[in-house]
Amino acid sequence: MNTKLVKQLLFIGITLLPAYFCTASVAQTGLPSYIDGQPLPSLAPMLERSMPAVVNISTSTQIMVSENPLMQDPVFRQFFNIPNQLRQQQRNSLGSGVIIDSNEGYILTNNHVIDKADKIMVTLNDGRQLSAKLIGTDPEADVAIIQILAENLTMLPIADSSQLRVGDFVVAIGNPFGLGQTVTSGIVSALGRSGLGIEGYEDFIQTDASINPGNSGGALVNLRGEFVGMNTAILAPSGGNIGIGFAIPSNMVMTIKESLVKHGEVRRGLLGVTTQDLTSELVKAFNLKNKHGAAISRIESGSPAAKAGLEPGDIIVTANGRAIKNSHDVRNIVGLMQIGDNVELEYFRGNEKKRVTATIGKQELPQLAGDKLHRTLQGTLLSVPLKTQNEGVLIEKVDATSNAWRLGLRPGDVIVSANRYRVRNIEELKRVIDPNGALLINIQRGQEGFFVVLK
Repeated sequence: MNTKLVKQLLFIGITLLPAYFCTASVAQTGLPSYIDGQPLPSLAPMLERSMPAVVNISTSTQIMVSENPLMQDPVFRQFFNIPNQLRQQQRNSLGSGVIIDSNEGYILTNNHVIDKADKIMVTLNDGRQLSAKLIGTDPEADVAIIQILAENLTMLPIADSSQLRVGDFVVAIGNPFGLGQTVTSGIVSALGRSGLGIEGYEDFIQTDASINPGNSGGALVNLRGEFVGMNTAILAPSGGNIGIGFAIPSNMVMTIKESLVKHGEVRRGLLGVTTQDLTSELVKAFNLKNKHGAAISRIESGSPAAKAGLEPGDIIVTANGRAIKNSHDVRNIVGLMQIGDNVELEYFRGNEKKRVTATIGKQELPQLAGDKLHRTLQGTLLSVPLKTQNEGVLIEKVDATSNAWRLGLRPGDVIVSANRYRVRNIEELKRVIDPNGALLINIQRGQEGFFVVLK
């Protein structure tokens, strides 16, 4: 062949194969079942065991929808004799789940899959459709447990996610886009991903196994078919999969699961420290040899950390034997511990390395003065939402002449936090209110959320 032509073809990305390669590929009618007496490698046997443990989840939720401001004016309603009632709309969503206890029928999924759902339906691999009961949720870690009553369920064996290594092969099983059960494969791309702003507590497994909308709550398994993580999120600037997905490690999930099954919630304790990452400037200022760790910037008075003798400026380098790389590591470790648990910390004070054991304490809401509601909330009728028990305080009625109305509060709004504290009922709301001070409240209105400052 002409040498000049070969160079031109290679330049534009065309590779020339010898003629006998082409002839062999055309003549071959199918792949052999065996090579050198060994069967071709396949994930099929493992998936046949694992896929029945992964379920499809569908939910329906009644939500309140915004209406024209004129319809919220009581004078307008009275003039046209329009009844004062809230408009509702049904929202449906799809996701995935993993059976982790075949005897009790417990299914693991993401909190955002079943959040505020009025009805949860589970479709098993064999086609059975069952109504599910909510057992408990942990919005901070985006984990939830639901339960079905059924026989002949398949559960996944649980692996120790701390043994995962970058480069290990993994398989994602889920229900992307509502298509039905789908399998994708890849490797562990990174471990211990945090600081992404996806969840309150982050210690993600990063994988390039394709994870798409609807995969949330599905299983990430190793090649033995063992559960190593729960698929949770994707990094998708363009709205599609780009090979960066995140899963919550099995060790973290199972720790949360125990608390959800026992209490219906995660009763997180308090260490009483505020930490920050070590920058190059801080490393130089503290004259540190180790660039990894978390600097204590604040100690709460009377907290377990204060009782243990920790001080601002101490650099935490390990917690319960686990190396601390940044402040997120401290938050994750403490956040998974229960009240009364002990945490052993190694830290540097100056050039001296020390060790201390602190007992995780109970988080207390501040007992602020007064048992009355904030004066700006006068003229509003509050209650616990019927459809969202323990999820906030519902504003049922707002006087159109009140300050609350002028500041934008409307019937149907749900107060989910006040002064940065989560409130689930009116008593919790009262405890965080200073009647004479400003009040920062987080409002949920349908699918929207926003903050309002009441003065």
